[in-house]
Amino acid sequence: MARTPSPALFPPTAAFRLAAPKRGAVPIVAVTAKSLAARLKTEPERTRRWVRDMRFKGEAGAVLALPGADGARAGVLAGVPENPGPWDFAPLPGKLPPAHYCVHPEPDAAIANAAALGWALAGYRFGRYRKTNHEKSDGPVLIWPRAADRAAVTRAAEAVFLVRDLINTPANDLGPAQLADAARAVAARHGARIRVIAGAELKRDHPAVFVVGRAASGDRAPCLIDFIWGRPSAPKVTLVGKGVCFDTGGLDLKASSAMKLMKKDMGGAAHALGLAHMVMAAKLPVRLRVLIPAVENSVSSDAMRPLDVVRTRKGLTIEIGNTDAEGRVIMADALADAASEHPRLILDFATLTGAARVALGTELPALFCNDEPLAADILAAGTRMGDPLWRLPLWAGYAKQVHGRTADLTNAPEGSYAGAITAALFLERFVETKPAVPWAHLDLMAWNTSSRPGRPEGGEAMGLRALFALLSDRFKPESKIRKTRKR
Repeated sequence: MARTPSPALFPPTAAFRLAAPKRGAVPIVAVTAKSLAARLKTEPERTRRWVRDMRFKGEAGAVLALPGADGARAGVLAGVPENPGPWDFAPLPGKLPPAHYCVHPEPDAAIANAAALGWALAGYRFGRYRKTNHEKSDGPVLIWPRAADRAAVTRAAEAVFLVRDLINTPANDLGPAQLADAARAVAARHGARIRVIAGAELKRDHPAVFVVGRAASGDRAPCLIDFIWGRPSAPKVTLVGKGVCFDTGGLDLKASSAMKLMKKDMGGAAHALGLAHMVMAAKLPVRLRVLIPAVENSVSSDAMRPLDVVRTRKGLTIEIGNTDAEGRVIMADALADAASEHPRLILDFATLTGAARVALGTELPALFCNDEPLAADILAAGTRMGDPLWRLPLWAGYAKQVHGRTADLTNAPEGSYAGAITAALFLERFVETKPAVPWAHLDLMAWNTSSRPGRPEGGEAMGLRALFALLSDRFKPESKIRKTRKR
């Protein structure tokens, strides 16, 4: 059977609706409820009267066009909170008519980047399967603010678009083979070396990945995606992403309502590829490794069964308490592989548990971490970037719950409590080394359940910008290091 061709992974820059300087651009003046009065003192009386008559108060999200003396649009007032982030600027493209706009006065670097990124992300559309493109081609365009870091904004927008596109693609067009093709495209763009391990080699070296995915056949067969980038002598950073391209639940079959969104169960893999793109595009001085176990959790005569015992790469055995807890089983092999190299740190992404969503909702990823400084730095980066996470504990008192009866571990502890924590404790067993490798695990939704400006319903990148900020802080690009030395 011919493989479905993969779509272009990175959007044309025109999709971001950001442009070079242009005369006659309509100024957008960002104001807060507190700063509005001071701003209006510099405006003519007719403008002040217009703002009063329109009852514009500068509330975050409010937009008011200002008419000029000749009736033309003289400018736009945009209400934002103190210290606005990308999502505070994302509503603007949907509220403004077609024209070229600029932020006025020229903002500082932080606000410039936020405005540009918010505008770019508001332009995202997933139209691969639409016969007709109903989106306007002449929408509003933002002039790049002078202080904006164009390279940083572009790579962040590209990464988010990549994550969203991969998650939004239906499973009939994105199985393990197509996910491997996507990884090849990302690796090729940056000159990374890539291997895709399958068949007998996968069964021998990553047996848990093989067992979970063996019920699928043909181009749905399981594989492990492994690519490396950067100088061998650079600090090692390893990313691991859960790549369950579709999850039926296996023999412990999901209800149809629970199965409906399972094309997003490879969201962890999409995040790993998105972050890898940002790292490589920024040329961070690291030796980057990306590991993605890619499977489809299918139903067949060869599917793994409840109470089967699965051997892992690390040598630990897993008793299958529930075939629908397959994600942690494939992550076990990938994490053990990652930890065996003793990298400087390991970051993993997984749409792992419904329990995390019960605890934190759909918009806030759960963070688990075995290293206090690393956890603090991730949380601080999330706050700074407007890309928040919430830490949950690796509570050692629950560790006995993942002990198996006839094997070392079980993938599905009895009871319904602390499911996200016990899943993280299970994963922790596969990163245990002496000395310990700093490790962070993100249990995330990877999906917007409803549409908001810049964040349409569907696949979503969560924690991505936070973790890139963390890596940028810890491993500064060579250009920044040189500038620091000159000073």
